[in-house]
Amino acid sequence: MTYKDSIPTSDEIDESLRYVPFHRWLGLRVGKLTEEGLEIIMPWRSEIISITEPHPVVHGGILASLIDLTGLYAVLSKGGQPAGTAYMNIDYHRQATEGPLTARAKVLKIGRVISTAEIYIYDPGNRLLASGRGGYPRLSV
Repeated sequence: MTYKDSIPTSDEIDESLRYVPFHRWLGLRVGKLTEEGLEIIMPWRSEIISITEPHPVVHGGILASLIDLTGLYAVLSKGGQPAGTAYMNIDYHRQATEGPLTARAKVLKIGRVISTAEIYIYDPGNRLLASGRGGYPRLSV
């Protein structure tokens, strides 16, 4: 789904999240769409756990995916036309042991070639779990 002539609404982004099979499987939904950025909520589910003892821990790849897609949709929400991910850096700060998980993205720049966003993932206690920065190349039309 592309938005060449307009900036998508929160409902349109939610619809896009349900359209993509992987995002639909994750159960993602838009939390907030503001001037500052985009928030995406991911529910807790047993399939995202990679360590079960002594307590469940979410797989790092799931957190990386959440960072990536939240950055991409944040760029989209600010009028960018991302065609994928050019680069991504991730820092893991603490284990994700409960949910839902909340990803908050802030777009740093909508560029002619690459747009950049910073993304932070929080647990229900608002503790920082992971953070990242991604670069999203512009769709060539």
